[in-house]
Amino acid sequence: MKKIEKDDLWLFAAQAAVWAVILLALPLATLLSTQDMASTATSFRVVWRQFHSPLIVYFLNFYLLGPCFFFRRRFWLFGLCNLVLILGLNHRFYLGWLFMNKMPDMPAMPTRMWIGMASGLLMSVTLNIVVIAIAVGLRHFWQIRQLKQQLKEEKAKSTEAELAWLKSQINPHFLFNTLNNISSLTQIDADAAQDAIAQLSDLLRYAIYETNKKTVPISGEVEFMRNYIELMKLRCNEKTTVNSQFSIHNSQLEVAPLLFISLIENAFKHGSSSNRPSTIDISLEQQGDRLMFACDNTNYPKDDADRSGSGIGLDNTRRRLELLYGGRYEWQQWIADDVYHVKITLNVEELKS
Repeated sequence: MKKIEKDDLWLFAAQAAVWAVILLALPLATLLSTQDMASTATSFRVVWRQFHSPLIVYFLNFYLLGPCFFFRRRFWLFGLCNLVLILGLNHRFYLGWLFMNKMPDMPAMPTRMWIGMASGLLMSVTLNIVVIAIAVGLRHFWQIRQLKQQLKEEKAKSTEAELAWLKSQINPHFLFNTLNNISSLTQIDADAAQDAIAQLSDLLRYAIYETNKKTVPISGEVEFMRNYIELMKLRCNEKTTVNSQFSIHNSQLEVAPLLFISLIENAFKHGSSSNRPSTIDISLEQQGDRLMFACDNTNYPKDDADRSGSGIGLDNTRRRLELLYGGRYEWQQWIADDVYHVKITLNVEELKS
């Protein structure tokens, strides 16, 4: 059995309120105009006699006959049940005629009475058919609305799971590259390697404990990127020039965590060479609610034998941007004069819900 949700209760209350207005509008108007309870009671009986049938037909079709028969394409059962229901609720028309014709010595009904009874029955049946159409139509609209809501919730859950998976790829990714750098440093300068390990510890503390939220203050991200760049410099020699510039006016501006790390890692992977001059320029600038990240590096593509960082970074970043900032970011990348450029313009006013 389907669990009754709060929205279902609100829907029933709204429908009951509409029918209450239909049934009570005339009696209340009579009471206010005549101040006579007998006239008010008579008015209510007249309204009830006319609308009790559509009321019952409406709720039975909305909650029972529509879901059980119509939407399961059992149209003949749906039609048969409604036919029996309408004839049963309007028995006064034909039962009265049968009773009058069975009484002895009862004169034949005048033609105008036949016409009146037939017209009343036809109007009642027509009204009930209209009510059935309204009930089924509203039920269909309600089911479509619920289905869209369920799809939206499932999509949100799927997106959240995908984002968690994408972010989980980042931590081991930069950890793998940084450990490689420190491992090489231990053979050259043990003291510097020890300092680098302490710096890596701070990075991991931030990555593990501070980035488990949807957004984080940009100040923490900037500090993380600065430390990460210092660690990545360990893999570079004197032929590589690294420039970084961060211009942030509002330190509490919120941004998705670890969003640009893969791009920085990619710059060091493809932008540095042990025997050729290399340059890596990284900048992050804030203009109101917009962030502009740019990374330019000399382009030294690795061959297939070099699997360090194995290429998940850029795809990861673009996918996260699409999930979190879809329609509110610009991605540009190009190569000119053997320099690889990537630029991201990001509206960080709010994340996609």
